[in-house]
Amino acid sequence: MRQKYMISRDDTTNQLKIREYAVTERDPKKVLVSMLEKSKFSFLCEETYASEAILKAITSGMQALVTRLRTRNLFPIEPYITPIAEAVITLYKAPEEGAVELRFDDADLVRLDADAPA
Repeated sequence: MRQKYMISRDDTTNQLKIREYAVTERDPKKVLVSMLEKSKFSFLCEETYASEAILKAITSGMQALVTRLRTRNLFPIEPYITPIAEAVITLYKAPEEGAVELRFDDADLVRLDADAPA
């Protein structure tokens, strides 16, 4: 599956939003996930977090942030949650609000697994 996460920090509402999208139709396998058009992704869910809770989790460490970001509706797998958490940390280190887009392709996980020593 090819997924995209849109992560944004909004200082006017004091919130962090994470939107999850995925390619749900049959997609061309030879096209890199970074090259897929916006229209290929379908919206799956959105989670909103209070900035205060996110900042508290950041100061408590990576595991606390990962635990805070994962919800019943949004539960990225281990190889994806770490870059998502790192992006959140980067957004909160910035002096002003911002947004970041992360894209993942499950096929990359299979390739990595195949390269691992037996």
